[in-house]
Amino acid sequence: MSPPISADQTTKKLDPTLKLVLEMGPLVLFFLANSRPALFHGLVGPLLPAGITPEKTAILTATGVLMIAVLAALAVSWFLTRHLPIMPVVTAISVLVFGALTFVFQDKSFIQIKLTIVDCLFGAALLGGLAFGKLLLPVAFDSVMHLDEAGWRKLTIRWGLFFFALAGLNEILRQSLDWDNWVKFKTFGVLPLTVIFALAQTSVILRHEIKPEADTEHF
Repeated sequence: MSPPISADQTTKKLDPTLKLVLEMGPLVLFFLANSRPALFHGLVGPLLPAGITPEKTAILTATGVLMIAVLAALAVSWFLTRHLPIMPVVTAISVLVFGALTFVFQDKSFIQIKLTIVDCLFGAALLGGLAFGKLLLPVAFDSVMHLDEAGWRKLTIRWGLFFFALAGLNEILRQSLDWDNWVKFKTFGVLPLTVIFALAQTSVILRHEIKPEADTEHF
């Protein structure tokens, strides 16, 4: 009799390069649409209110492009894997909600504060879950790693604090930088900071990784 197939075996995984493209693509388009809104006029122009200033045109165009690109990235991920990880879904929902508010009120603060709120939600969910004996990080990481409980607890605390730190940094920068420089931070700062932090956790992962047992049966 064949062994049962686990969920990890049936869930397709994205190629790491494609995964990076799907994560960075919407941010790069966001940056490009802000600096060259005319390039995306055919896509977003019909949605823009009449008579707005060039600054608001750039802000709303970039926001609209980000909303469309995030949905497109989710669609590609679903098409290739028939599965959507929780963190990209939460991020996409927040982009749509705060992007819509940005359009309605023509106020860039909504799309800027989105990063703060989402990071606080992630941090509160991780640390709050841990306080109630629930380890949510394996779900957030979509089972890409197999660690013992002590390892997951350490990573949960570290990632929870990191999300709160990133939220605090965003609040400082969105209030001290102009819009264009904040867009640069969001596009070229957040993901590299996250990658650097993730790589810094390698020693914890290696110490607590559960390795699959070697097959000792011989045929």
